[in-house]
Amino acid sequence: MKNLGIGGHHSAASKTNTWLTPKYIIDELGPFDLDPCAAPDPKPWPTAKVHYTWPDQDGLALPWNGSVWLNPPYSTDQIGKWLHKLAEHGTGTALIFARTETEAFHRHVWDRAAGCLFLESRLHFCYPDGTRATANAGAPSVLVAYGEEDVERLMRSRIDGKFVALARPVLIQLVFREDQPMPGWSYVVTEALRSLGGKARLKDLYAALHNHPRARTNPNWQAKIRQTVSRAGLRRVDNGVYALAA
Repeated sequence: MKNLGIGGHHSAASKTNTWLTPKYIIDELGPFDLDPCAAPDPKPWPTAKVHYTWPDQDGLALPWNGSVWLNPPYSTDQIGKWLHKLAEHGTGTALIFARTETEAFHRHVWDRAAGCLFLESRLHFCYPDGTRATANAGAPSVLVAYGEEDVERLMRSRIDGKFVALARPVLIQLVFREDQPMPGWSYVVTEALRSLGGKARLKDLYAALHNHPRARTNPNWQAKIRQTVSRAGLRRVDNGVYALAA
């Protein structure tokens, strides 16, 4: 395939244009509803329930739905368009090179994504028949998540790398292993307030913590937050506004 498509990356170390996402990444982060620029058939494994095959189908023009898997064309005149559409769609995960200084990364990742997982080592993509490429991709890669569900999948994945939270709610959605004790409400509320700049209204705390594991297991979680605010030594600085102790 001469044009680069989703499910197919261009390796900086090779002249070949069609590179498939390693299956373990799809298995770890999926299932996905749509791959809008999938590699041509026959595919050794599906990347989503629905595939738009690039370049025969223009995934930028066709409708998107559900959680999207995006392994976009890597050319500089293409990647920004795909990341923009994914950011507008708001639900999905992209696999791109970690070129953090580029305009596309600043506009569509740093400013709009929920979180990133910078992979520990360079990926070995796969040939169209599914076999692993001998050479690595030639550059570091990053997984970029948009939306609560996709960023939670990324945070809980076993893919080696360093996770960086980009959206405020994600900064306080702490992830716990089964062998770790759940922190108390005082810690959770205090850290939430810290992540919100040290001062916030109760409604901001509700919005930040509504999907926290503590909240999801307590039907009276809003009352618990109010109770914790009054007992955790937080300062009331205005009507309904609380701040960390000086």
